[in-house]
Amino acid sequence: MNATIFVTDDEPAIRSALVKRLSRRQHRVTAFESGDLLAKALDHDVPDLVLLDLKMPGLSGLDALKVCRAKAPFALVIMLTAYGTVQDAVEAMKLGAYDFVIKTVDLDGLEQVLDRALELLTLRRRVTYQAERDLHQYDINHVIADSPAMQGLLAQIREVAQNPKSTVLLLGETGTGKEFVARVLHHNGGRAVGPFIGVNCTAIPRDLFESELFGYERGAFTGAHQRKLGLLDRAEGGTLFLDEIGDLDLGMQAKLLRVLQERTFRRLGGTADIAVDFRLIAATNQDLKKHIAAGLFREDLFFRLNVVALELPPLRQRMEDILPLCMKALLHYGKEFGKDVTDIDPDARALLERYHYPGNIRELQNIIERAMIFCQGRTLTAGHLPRELHDQAKQPATSVTQGAEQRIRVEMELGKHTLGEIEDSIIEETLRLADYNKSLAAKQLGLTRFALDRRLKKISKDE
Repeated sequence: MNATIFVTDDEPAIRSALVKRLSRRQHRVTAFESGDLLAKALDHDVPDLVLLDLKMPGLSGLDALKVCRAKAPFALVIMLTAYGTVQDAVEAMKLGAYDFVIKTVDLDGLEQVLDRALELLTLRRRVTYQAERDLHQYDINHVIADSPAMQGLLAQIREVAQNPKSTVLLLGETGTGKEFVARVLHHNGGRAVGPFIGVNCTAIPRDLFESELFGYERGAFTGAHQRKLGLLDRAEGGTLFLDEIGDLDLGMQAKLLRVLQERTFRRLGGTADIAVDFRLIAATNQDLKKHIAAGLFREDLFFRLNVVALELPPLRQRMEDILPLCMKALLHYGKEFGKDVTDIDPDARALLERYHYPGNIRELQNIIERAMIFCQGRTLTAGHLPRELHDQAKQPATSVTQGAEQRIRVEMELGKHTLGEIEDSIIEETLRLADYNKSLAAKQLGLTRFALDRRLKKISKDE
């Protein structure tokens, strides 16, 4: 990285040598002959790094260090010291100096200390960039919630985010954005400065999950050559997100339950109980009550998780959000692919709004990503969208959700659809909306169950 560096030394030869050496490495270097001049410069500019002589007339190196810590608290200060003042250099380290270098003719050792300092500065920049990016990406005010279903959920998220100790259970179909909501809760609450540790319970083999969650001590088992911190250690002060919690085996469920009850855990091979402070957010696309009835999920763990349950609506119930989500994905992939695509034409918009998205937001993002790959102009057209959207558009009856109401929209092209085809399409779409519960579909259509079965047999024969 190219850093802004202030060099302060009262010896012209040393000062000149440092400037030349640092300038050759493409750093922006400014030199000062006294601590007083450095202090004045800090009122107008903030460097990344300061090389500061310990012994100078006027404002001493230690006093200048105190000024640096006050005016430029994130700048790294490397002290330059003679052999006889190492003890003073140690004192400078206590005051917040990053490191010190003993002044020699060739400034031996400077490069190594400088490289370590620059590596730390680079890491800081990356962390800061990621933190700012996450803060913007997961800002609760940037969540797309034009639909009534999402507006209601967003109001709940705002309340829950302000209670950083409550356990949260996120429910919803695959692709509805459960991890996104978990991150929104984390970044908009009191634990935002802490870590967000996410893990998919199905991604880690069952026999390794315990060591991943709790960590282990050296010698806990063959191959445990040193201590390893687990997910619980790493989530300290932040949020632990367990996705697909419904797939966790019963043995691990019991151990997780103990952690939630006692707020302590013990590493594998350890003897001490370790207190932990984190918020647990769990997510699943399964019906945990059915799992409990089938003996696949512990009821006591369910009660521990179900302190605050948030149910994420599927995208088919968020019609008002579809186009805003499409535009967000359009801009994201436009930036990623280096394409200046800024709009979606009316025909493409109609196809995107009519599609029922069985894969929810994840599928929508995949559709836009694919379309962006093939889009060459500034407007995404219907021709860029995949076949499944066009195939569904050929069906005369499609479902839409407006507010809390589910509706079936019928579009009949004169001369292309018969009345029988329209009726068959309405029946099939109603059955799909009822999750293929024939009794419910029959009730919604105003038919008897027997009459619906007869119509379905006729549809099957016609096909």
